[in-house]
Amino acid sequence: MPRGRPREFDEDTALEAAMRLFWSKGYSGTSLDDLASVTGLNRPSLYNAFGNKLSLYRRAFARFAVRMRGDAGAALMGSDSIQEALIAFYDRIIRVYVEDADTPGCLVFCTATSEASRHPEIGADLGALIRELDAFLEKRIETARKAGQLPEGASARALAAIAQGLLHSLAVRARAGESERRLRKFARDSVASIYRS
Repeated sequence: MPRGRPREFDEDTALEAAMRLFWSKGYSGTSLDDLASVTGLNRPSLYNAFGNKLSLYRRAFARFAVRMRGDAGAALMGSDSIQEALIAFYDRIIRVYVEDADTPGCLVFCTATSEASRHPEIGADLGALIRELDAFLEKRIETARKAGQLPEGASARALAAIAQGLLHSLAVRARAGESERRLRKFARDSVASIYRS
């Protein structure tokens, strides 16, 4: 009888396991043997299910981005106040960044940035996500500006870039082991100083 995928193979479970491994060890630090071990698939089955390592990483990247987009996006739209909305946005993201000691920080900003120059596909995925996040934040901030929550001359585009820059900083700080309490204080202090009317 030919060997193939295990009978109990579940693609969603395997992809989740691969995502968490990439999140913990990065793209370069993760071997095919590591991926075979966490997914329960042998190498041929891994290739059949997901393609090569790069394809699997890109699927893990997309999975993480979808999850964060839903959770953090809902938080950002959940309050009329731009300060309260941004604090809720960062709180939701910080929770993800620190919830598992094996996967601190952000899968995207802590692993894709180091691979973008070597793998154009990863660079393209990263660039597209950054542009999407900039646009989303800019739209929310512009709504706040029009509601009189920010100075009339404030640039929504510049403030969106700053908001995303704070997100990157939180990811790196979490990866470096900064506590959840310190991350939340940093986010709140930054929002209070930058997004004042």
